[in-house]
Amino acid sequence: MSGSSKNNFAGIEVAMTTMRGVVISEAGETIASREAVYEPENLISAITELTSGLRGSGELDSVGLAIPGLVNRETDRVLISTGLPFTAQAHIHSELMQATGLRFDLENDANAAAYGEYKVGAGRGSRNLFYMMIGNGIGGALILDGKLWTGASGFAGEVGHITIDTEGYQCVCGNTGCLETVASAPSIVRRARERLLRDSTSSLSRLGLKKSFTAEDVAHQANEGDDFALMMIERTGKYIGTGVASVINLLNIEKIVLGGGVMDAGSLILNPIIQEVRRRAFQPCFEATEIVAAKLGLDAAPIGAAMLARDAATSAH
Repeated sequence: MSGSSKNNFAGIEVAMTTMRGVVISEAGETIASREAVYEPENLISAITELTSGLRGSGELDSVGLAIPGLVNRETDRVLISTGLPFTAQAHIHSELMQATGLRFDLENDANAAAYGEYKVGAGRGSRNLFYMMIGNGIGGALILDGKLWTGASGFAGEVGHITIDTEGYQCVCGNTGCLETVASAPSIVRRARERLLRDSTSSLSRLGLKKSFTAEDVAHQANEGDDFALMMIERTGKYIGTGVASVINLLNIEKIVLGGGVMDAGSLILNPIIQEVRRRAFQPCFEATEIVAAKLGLDAAPIGAAMLARDAATSAH
């Protein structure tokens, strides 16, 4: 399908200070993608500008916007978001429609990424899946019989707030010892730092040479064969596996898709996750589930947002 078709749809993911946008055809092929940096106080104008750039690939029908936070799709309101400036939350939908003249559909970023993976990524061909996005935070989303299951008030899938360690760290949600406090990217860095400080044998790790290393650095050093980094990644895999086992026991789901930046460690983290799930899940549930790494990478949420906009427009027509 050519880029000049009027039935193109855009998807934009808003992260802390960057946005990623894609344009898809009605058939679901990606036609174009762009990235943009923004200052939080200029969010509306930045999204408007990015949308205008994406329009260069052909006229757009509508835009899906993936947001880090809790979104009520019925009212198109952002209820809670640590990643959006408060001023943008209440009126983001109406302001964007006014600024661009286009229909916007708002969605939580993990829900959008799950939908992208379900439609054209690692979940293709399955009817039921649970998606986990493991990055700066940990989000989750559930697809049942081909549809996003968002729960009684739109917040289903908050797997990052399953309790893993009752004696653990305080989480941003107010609970103690959530999965997010041990397995998100910032938590991996915190745990690695604490371990480096108290464990003399870890002094050989190249991570100790960097003042401010990231979770990406931990994954990179693990891939390079650094024993300490490898241990940190494996530990993280065990924590994630504990959370995944709970999901499998509860849902007896066909497929678990694991995405987000922490999964860049590849099989080094996927294998310990699967081992821990095997150890902790009810065996018949474990045997019925396939656990796979996501395929769409950074484009999962924008592609999913565009697909949601496309499918919402199709059902509206």
